[in-house]
Amino acid sequence: MATEYGQGYAHMDRPDVRGSGSGSVSGSGAGPDVEERRHRLPAGLRAPLEARTWREFGYTMLSLPIGIAAFVFAVVSLSLGAGLLITFIGVPVLAAGLAGCRGIGALERTRARGLLGLDVAPPEPLRPKNGGVMALMGAVLKSGASWRHLLYSLLMMPWAIFSFTVSVVFWTYGWMMLTYPLWFWLFPMYGGQGGIQLYGDNNHHIYLDNPFEITVVAGTGLLVTLATPWILRALTTVDRVMVAGLLGPSRLATRVVELESDRGVVVDTAAADLRRIERDLHDGAQARLVALAMDLGLAKEKLTEDPQAAARMVDEAHGEVKVALQELRDLARGIHPAVLTDRGLDAALSSLAARCTVRVQVEVDLDSRPAAAIEGIAYFTVSELLQNISKHSGAKSASVDVWRAEDRLMLQVSDDGVGGADISAGSGLAGLAERLDAVDGILVLDSPAGGPTTVTAELPWRKG
Repeated sequence: MATEYGQGYAHMDRPDVRGSGSGSVSGSGAGPDVEERRHRLPAGLRAPLEARTWREFGYTMLSLPIGIAAFVFAVVSLSLGAGLLITFIGVPVLAAGLAGCRGIGALERTRARGLLGLDVAPPEPLRPKNGGVMALMGAVLKSGASWRHLLYSLLMMPWAIFSFTVSVVFWTYGWMMLTYPLWFWLFPMYGGQGGIQLYGDNNHHIYLDNPFEITVVAGTGLLVTLATPWILRALTTVDRVMVAGLLGPSRLATRVVELESDRGVVVDTAAADLRRIERDLHDGAQARLVALAMDLGLAKEKLTEDPQAAARMVDEAHGEVKVALQELRDLARGIHPAVLTDRGLDAALSSLAARCTVRVQVEVDLDSRPAAAIEGIAYFTVSELLQNISKHSGAKSASVDVWRAEDRLMLQVSDDGVGGADISAGSGLAGLAERLDAVDGILVLDSPAGGPTTVTAELPWRKG
């Protein structure tokens, strides 16, 4: 925690240092200029030439053959396995079909990652009770992910046919009409007319061969070409939804993983707190009490020989007792302050602000008290943020605002310091974010170089 602001302030952006000559320090001189000019174009104009558009077009082209193969495999394996269920043979056939669909799902996740930039985690792995073949088949048949992969294999082909048709039609007709002025002369001339024939009978023939008609065709092609990338993105959005919804882990499995991770964070945090308390007791109050016992022992020996020296030693021991008591009070306050239990966040945060080295304004707007665990987390979150402000921000004033937004407890700590804090620099703020995440909380940092710094924390009102 103590190093967060310091690390943030040390890593500030530096301006580029360039020579006064005409040469460039690194890279090709024309490259950045060309790139800058390209990005000056509106997104709608540069979209047909962007790599993303071509990747999405390639994705829709590949979807048709893969979808047909997946559909045939799924239908054959499902119908064959279901038809043979009256015998034992149907069970392994159906299990093999579902396992094959999981393999198709792995291929589709890889294809979506490479062409659509969609990174979908694999579903929860199969967990057979033992290593036998029967247990593995049972795990495949019982897995909801296997049946979702089968559903994807069945739905993929009809959607692939639609998206393939729409993509090819718009893509080919758009570029064909846009480039029509370059190749219309390839058509043979009939009666002095050439180009594409729109209409013709025994009496009338209409050809696209004069400048006006050629310009209209090219303009229409330009509009279709500019619209095609957005049509492709709409089509591939459906693919993204299908891949993420059917080929990824289920919501229940994802939530279990999150809870396991949160439990690990809570356990690690509790262990770290216990080690801190043990260290504070060993190095602080315990050491003082040991020295106090030794001083009282020496004072007892000198009581008859030198009463004045014994009195001085007892007086010093009395001072040590006061210091030890204060350290024990601070330690108890660090575990869970009594004022928080008795009077709630308003009084507890006001007590924190009074001990801060900068002027802190506290405003708490709560109509009731949140869950005790959430109240404690909110208190210690503000405590650590105020410690950061005191040690590293260089601020003259700070503010703490607490309010309720529906079923969430909101905290906002701001200061007028030098800013530059970075939540990804290491421990401290990152550790605080992990603690909040363990209870489905959120930590958001806004700390530009030069300040001010605002940290917003969001916690559930009741611990789920």
